[in-house]
Amino acid sequence: MRAWVYERYGSVAGLELRDVPMPSPATGEVLVEVACTSVNLSDWEGLRGTPAYARLSGGLRRPRRTTLGSDIAGVVAAVGDGVTAFRAGDAVFGDNLPRNGGFAEFVAMPQTALAPMPPALTFAVASAIPQAGAIATQSVALATPGDRVLIIGAGGGSGSLAVQLAVATGVRVTAVDNAGKLDHLRSLGAHDVIDYRLVDPTRTGPYELIIDMVAYRSVLAYRRALARGGRYAMVGGTARALVRMLTVGTVVGAASGVRLGLLVVHEGPAHFVPLANRVAAGEVAVHIGREFAFDDVPAALAFHGEGRANGKVVVRVREA
Repeated sequence: MRAWVYERYGSVAGLELRDVPMPSPATGEVLVEVACTSVNLSDWEGLRGTPAYARLSGGLRRPRRTTLGSDIAGVVAAVGDGVTAFRAGDAVFGDNLPRNGGFAEFVAMPQTALAPMPPALTFAVASAIPQAGAIATQSVALATPGDRVLIIGAGGGSGSLAVQLAVATGVRVTAVDNAGKLDHLRSLGAHDVIDYRLVDPTRTGPYELIIDMVAYRSVLAYRRALARGGRYAMVGGTARALVRMLTVGTVVGAASGVRLGLLVVHEGPAHFVPLANRVAAGEVAVHIGREFAFDDVPAALAFHGEGRANGKVVVRVREA
């Protein structure tokens, strides 16, 4: 089978499309013929080996897992011993983080990472849901009706879902991204939009909840944007921002009556299937900013990593 492989951290130039051995499903695993794989921030970080925390699970000097791609949708090709939930021919979707392997024609995954794909969904849409959906659902769950919510990095996959879920919850949403995504954010229902290149969103507010997909500002900057009793949840960002949030953030929060910390995202079908069902019912929309062919995986990763996509970027590994 063919797979995109990289052996050193760096740019997309280090990716190679190679013929590699077909994986065989072990006990409790399912072999999936991949139809679509969506691109996540974790793929971009895993490719580059930065921020530094990307290497903690991926390998300090070299990547331990040489094929990226965690969110997949496809068809079961075979099952390992002990698998009772799936059989060959089933349409499935899931998140294979931290094992990855989705930018390949076949991938072996634990059956616990997979769920049956709702019939109303396409493979492209289904592949865009697991990781982004879990992040969006769990971050918005921190809000209560009537809150003022700031979503930073709102134009990406997780952010686009979070905006919709937050608006449906009955909160006032201020969405932050670059100027090219503001119309997209308005179309999702955001009440206010901010171009971060022109306005520092931490000088607006105050907000009861801040959801930050791309944290890089200081703890004190986030603190000033919060209302008394408010909460800041860091989803992604620089290693420096993460360390500051775990150390200084704890002290500043305790001293000033707010909560500053990381969003610990729980993985697995229980955390993305409910949203997939809402998407299938037409209650929430998955916005795919662009699809790429399997031969163009490097371009797909660069397009996502450079922040050019409105919503998700999807790689079509094979035609449905």
